[in-house]
Amino acid sequence: MDEEPERAKRWEGGYERTWEVLKEDETGSLKASVEDILFQTKRKRVFESHGQVRLGMMRHMFVVIDTSRTMEDQDLKPNRLTSALKLMEYFVEEYFDQNPISQIGIITTKNKRAEKLTDLAGNPKKHISALKKAVDTTCVGEPSLYNALTLAMQTLKHMPGHTSREVLVIFSSLTTCDPANIYELIKTLKGLKIRVSVIGLSAEVRVCTVLTRETGGTYHVILDESHFRELLMYHVKPPPASSTSECSLIRMGFPQHTIASVSDQDSKPSFSMSHLDSSSGPGLTLGGYYCPQCRAKYTELPVECKVCGLTLVSAPHLARSFHHLFPLDAFQESPLDDYEGERFCQGCQGELKDKSVYTCPMCSSVFCVECDLFIHETLHCCPSCIHRQTAP
Repeated sequence: MDEEPERAKRWEGGYERTWEVLKEDETGSLKASVEDILFQTKRKRVFESHGQVRLGMMRHMFVVIDTSRTMEDQDLKPNRLTSALKLMEYFVEEYFDQNPISQIGIITTKNKRAEKLTDLAGNPKKHISALKKAVDTTCVGEPSLYNALTLAMQTLKHMPGHTSREVLVIFSSLTTCDPANIYELIKTLKGLKIRVSVIGLSAEVRVCTVLTRETGGTYHVILDESHFRELLMYHVKPPPASSTSECSLIRMGFPQHTIASVSDQDSKPSFSMSHLDSSSGPGLTLGGYYCPQCRAKYTELPVECKVCGLTLVSAPHLARSFHHLFPLDAFQESPLDDYEGERFCQGCQGELKDKSVYTCPMCSSVFCVECDLFIHETLHCCPSCIHRQTAP
């Protein structure tokens, strides 16, 4: 495990003339060259879909946030902690938008200890409110990677075999203070099929390299805030499921939202099961989602019934997870000069001005780069194909 894979370090490689990537135009400006680099980065995400690969659709993820003294560094503005928590709020929203039947939990580590900020849950509001409160956290001491991973493992190891067990570590420090041999813990995590990924805020740390390599995760070090955000977005998509993960039928309930009439004398206000372990939140209400198996009441979906353990979701939640299984094919790129049709985008109806246009292989409709990205990252279906299918 301790053997580093043979790969050349950046400074050991050949002399690279990186500035030659930038080209001046006729006026001596570098703007066009920089825009082309950014454009290629945007397009790269479209081609990185997994295709027809079995994915871990039901995900249980713990996010470990390093809140040690290094998070007070100001290389990210105003400091690393504030920047990381703000990006985490955005990540939580995107995660539940793309994975509505999944759950997430947050762990913080500082002063050689680890503690849960939020437990595994499918309610984004709960996590976002906890992250907003965490901005006032005092950053002290060293983090403990061992304690944080052990805390996450204690919950994840009890998750069903058909779910995807993941840990994402936002690691700022260059050191970790561990009470035992972390390499033994890595073997345990690998045996439990818990995938650990790390996003480093300082520099590459060897223990993180070994951890991610052995558990099948990814390890990246950020360049700046925009790169940090991009690396977080990589973890929004469900990862490919391991070949040893179980396949099983999952019982789900699809409760309808019912509201009792105030004039109905038989209707009585009742508490929601989701507020059993929270001191705040609404009290007695007349309506809600009632579990079809045990009639327990909940105020929002998706949720796992606390009484009978049935997973309660709505039909749109499953529909929103469907596009991961059959991702939209990448559109064919061609130069604008070679395109002979009408020079307007089928999506936004704007004039085609970019040097390339993108053609749907199914309906041959042409789109600009912004619409191409919107269709592949948000819409997940070609609007022209849908329009032709629904047309009489």
